[in-house]
Amino acid sequence: MPAKKAAAAKRARKAPVELTTSQRLGAVVKSARDIMRKDKGLNGDLDRLPMLTWIMFLKFLDDLEQEREIQAELAGEKFKPAIEKPYRWRDWAANPQGITGNELLAFINNDECIRPDGTRGQGLFAYLRSLDGKSESREVISTVFSGVDSRMRSGYLLRDVIDKIGSIHFNSSEELHTLGTLYEGMLREMRDAAGDSGEFYTPRPVVRFMVEATHPQLGEVIEDPAAGTGGFLVEAFVHLSKQVKTVNDRKILQTKSLQGGEPKSLPYLLCQMNLLLHGLNAPRIDPGNSLRHKLTEIGDKERVDVILTNPPFGGAEEKGIQDNFPDDKRTAETAMLFLQLIMRKLRRGQKPGRAAVVVPNGTLFGDGVCARIKEDLLKEFNLHTIVRLPNGTFAPYTGIPTNILFFDRSGPTKHVWYYEHQLPEGRKNYTKTQPIQFEEFSECLQWWGKRKENERAWKVSAKELLENGCNLDRKNPSAKEDITHLPPQELGASILKKEQRIVEIVAGIQKLLGKGAK
Repeated sequence: MPAKKAAAAKRARKAPVELTTSQRLGAVVKSARDIMRKDKGLNGDLDRLPMLTWIMFLKFLDDLEQEREIQAELAGEKFKPAIEKPYRWRDWAANPQGITGNELLAFINNDECIRPDGTRGQGLFAYLRSLDGKSESREVISTVFSGVDSRMRSGYLLRDVIDKIGSIHFNSSEELHTLGTLYEGMLREMRDAAGDSGEFYTPRPVVRFMVEATHPQLGEVIEDPAAGTGGFLVEAFVHLSKQVKTVNDRKILQTKSLQGGEPKSLPYLLCQMNLLLHGLNAPRIDPGNSLRHKLTEIGDKERVDVILTNPPFGGAEEKGIQDNFPDDKRTAETAMLFLQLIMRKLRRGQKPGRAAVVVPNGTLFGDGVCARIKEDLLKEFNLHTIVRLPNGTFAPYTGIPTNILFFDRSGPTKHVWYYEHQLPEGRKNYTKTQPIQFEEFSECLQWWGKRKENERAWKVSAKELLENGCNLDRKNPSAKEDITHLPPQELGASILKKEQRIVEIVAGIQKLLGKGAK
């Protein structure tokens, strides 16, 4: 009997464990990335993730097209595919025994080649880039692939990656949800690898907090004019999805709720994929510079209910872009141009628009053009809250202290509430390995609806701010001095004072040592 039990236990140990969807897809993606690491044409995650993304994009699109084709047949309607034979995934990628090696590379990269069906014609990328704008999906595909290159040098390794991605079912809602989470993890890794060029990723806890605080409603139009990889739009989509109750609600969410702009080809591709993986079937992302339109020509038709964004700061815009703004408010500083755009695009009337915008400290204490823009913000908008974020929130991309401005179009500002988000006890900084967590915003969200002054929150009248040159950089009256939040002049004076004190102490020590020597 003991021998039988032992044999049964042995068989049980050998029985294969069924993987969860998350484990299986995680293994597929990891395997694909491991294969890519062997290729000499790719250098790190900055090359690998875009490569993986365009492959996933084409598989996703084909799964979606096949589903739509079946729906059209059932409805007795004619179906027009976005991508035609022999360029569909099923024509050249689905068969593991299909084209490989140099033949595969030639099909993807060359302007002209022998195609998988044996005929001569355009290569894959050349075809995708040439798609006309007869349908929205074709225009998106053309824009996506206008900025994409296939950098893998081995067509055999590329075939292996394609086979791995081919095992993913993008028409499964469970797999799609899991992939959305996996993809965001890869975006974080890419952000970390990018270092100071990782401006297209905003920490998800900060994004989620801004969405929770502005609380977008189904039926409202939400925009991010500097969409990056789509973090704000994804979080807004998740937030609105919880409000869907009917088929019509779902249609409103899918077709009328979210829009954005992203002019750089890489983040544009990543943004499209991020939104698709989270369930938005046809993302409306403008591939042009959101600042390219003359400010005075933006009217009610272009205005929206909610703007959530982290515009690039530290950048410099060309003169042609600056000329779109009023003479007395022209600047090369990208963040200040975006702030004007956001103010202009907020809906007016009975249901005034609202915004949450990440800005660097320099925006708070800046003078000149910056002060004139802030004067408009205080006089014509209700700048009701400034949340001050601590050091390292955007590590490793930047150590610059940042803030979130919350304002709406309900009328002029009476007073500005400040809320200082403090580091967890015992911490001096956020880091790549110990980043900010959404749970840390819980106290602020509890305070949001029932505001009282405390050790973290205080308010300043708009009158006082206007009388002081619109300097919004106000210190917490309950906190110890934090030199990282001081304007440049005060920061210099503070450092000089400390240096003088150090010199005095050293001189005193030298004097004591001199006496001791005697």
